[in-house]
Amino acid sequence: MTSSDLLPGLCPTGSLRVVINLGNPVLAQGTPEAPTGVTVDIARELAERLGVELELTTVTAARHAYAALVEGHVDVGFLAIEPAREEGVRFTTPYVGIEGVFATGDTDLTVADVDREGIEIAVRSGSAYDLYLTRTIEHATILRGDEAEDVYEGGADVLAGVRQPVTVYAQQNGLTVLEPAFQAIRQAIAVPRDRPESQVAALTAVVEELKGSGFVAASLERAGQVATIPGS
Repeated sequence: MTSSDLLPGLCPTGSLRVVINLGNPVLAQGTPEAPTGVTVDIARELAERLGVELELTTVTAARHAYAALVEGHVDVGFLAIEPAREEGVRFTTPYVGIEGVFATGDTDLTVADVDREGIEIAVRSGSAYDLYLTRTIEHATILRGDEAEDVYEGGADVLAGVRQPVTVYAQQNGLTVLEPAFQAIRQAIAVPRDRPESQVAALTAVVEELKGSGFVAASLERAGQVATIPGS
């Protein structure tokens, strides 16, 4: 994929402006001043192919990344594909897949038991799993906050989140991670909705190339992270 296939309309300011969500430790690590991880590696690869400067903005939650895209502050972001977000952004095919899981201190609960009257589920507001549970949960109550762990510690019955950090939290606090995962989370590159479909197609071609070449797998390995690579 050449820069001429990508550049028209992608970098209106002359630099590639990318938002990185440090709130998902599978996809980004480091600090706001020096972020690392697979999303940062993909952003750098895009800027290099385009021959432009890279401007990184870091946030701590997916909802802030989504807002940055919708408000036109950035050109590219990395978000889970969710119907509720398609009003504001366009998605490429997924570059990695991760999982949403429940954890609880109630040894009698199963995944099938979570959606029942009286159960309170703690989530990070605006996250992929918040959006998914909002459209699928029928009986339980969803409690939202800036950090799902803080909401859970406030008295919720179940903690929902991305498998890797939830597993770490569960191990540290004597909780059980419920199997199977309740959600397959497909992470993709996102651009503002007003960008043309041809731009998304060009970015999708890059995503598929980076998966097929081993770029994504190597980046995850360097970061010490585990995720599935769709289509591989």
